[in-house]
Amino acid sequence: MLSDILGQAIEAMKHNRRRTMITIVGMAWGIATVVLLLAYGAGFGQAFENIFAQFGTNMIGVFPGRTSEQAGGSKAGVQVRLTQDDVERIQETVPGVMRVAPTVDKTVPVQNDLHSFSWDVTGITPELQSIQRLELAAGRPITEADVQQRAHVTVIGSEAKTKLFSGLYPIGEKIRLNGVSFEVVGVMTPKMQEGDDSDINRQVNVPLTTMSDIKDTKYLDGIWMDYKGEPKMVEEALRKTLATAHGYRPSDRRAVFVANIMEQLTQFRIISLGLQVLLSFIGALTLGIAGIGLMNIMLVSVQQRTREIGVEKALGARKRHILMQFLAEALVISGVGGVGGIALAYAVAKGVGRITFYSALASNAEAGDIHLLISPNTVLVATVILIIVGTISGMIPAMKAASLDPIEALRYE
Repeated sequence: MLSDILGQAIEAMKHNRRRTMITIVGMAWGIATVVLLLAYGAGFGQAFENIFAQFGTNMIGVFPGRTSEQAGGSKAGVQVRLTQDDVERIQETVPGVMRVAPTVDKTVPVQNDLHSFSWDVTGITPELQSIQRLELAAGRPITEADVQQRAHVTVIGSEAKTKLFSGLYPIGEKIRLNGVSFEVVGVMTPKMQEGDDSDINRQVNVPLTTMSDIKDTKYLDGIWMDYKGEPKMVEEALRKTLATAHGYRPSDRRAVFVANIMEQLTQFRIISLGLQVLLSFIGALTLGIAGIGLMNIMLVSVQQRTREIGVEKALGARKRHILMQFLAEALVISGVGGVGGIALAYAVAKGVGRITFYSALASNAEAGDIHLLISPNTVLVATVILIIVGTISGMIPAMKAASLDPIEALRYE
């Protein structure tokens, strides 16, 4: 039964090849538009994921501030100072926290025999390199042994390496930080950097204990941590822990400043999801226009085959048989167009390649550009839209054909 209906549909399509091909091309263009719009939305979201991923996502940084609310007998405006005790307190009491890394930084002269610059130098522990994904292009990272031995070693950023050593191999070379000699043991891989004012690739990291040769490390400039669990809950627990320790209210957002990277990424994910929904809607409208073309062609086909329908009904064909005959023809046209449209979308996506996005603003940011990502989910969504449009576009002409009076149909000229 089904094979007969499909056979009739294919024969009808062969009978009007030009009209059929034009309709198929319209459906192919419509489904290709849907797939490419969804692929663009997915690529847009992935670009943001890549931008955040270079720094780490499940990561929180906390920095000292001043109280803005009166608490107990203390007035507002009290300076909050973070210490090593806070690091241990966070590690022990904040649920979900895995690693905690204190930092101390200071802008000092960074020199070798040929060059001198004024850059930020940061005292770190080995945990920070994992938390912030400070990957190396050469050499080794700062180790726990370096911290314990107060070793005069440093890991520098890619731009710092270029400015200090040009094309020379820097590992084992000496530089002076605020007049103190340090050996370069590692060079970090380049990160995405916006403009020349950004110092992300001019990082100069030294062991936290050795940083005391440059600056008093009693008070910390920041504490970074990674965690597992709900970002909002971890942040609130962190605020309560520090508020209790320093005697201010947990609601005081200015006492300490918290950079919750995952919360920021979540906001961008919402924007990306909204964009994908909008693009899906636009694509569905485009495919709907192709569906209207299919409906018009099928209505013309019903009109031209009115006598044929009358003969079929006179020979005993029921309404459902006529309905299925024309609906199958519409779905076959939609299916062929859909396959061609998806193939076209893959070809366009491969041909377009990378669309400039973040690399227009930042260096080393090719991973932050938009790639047209055609995933199985994208194809599935586009196929569902195609089936709905094809069914609606074919159902109206099919219902008209099925409802024809056989006597009037046989009289039709």
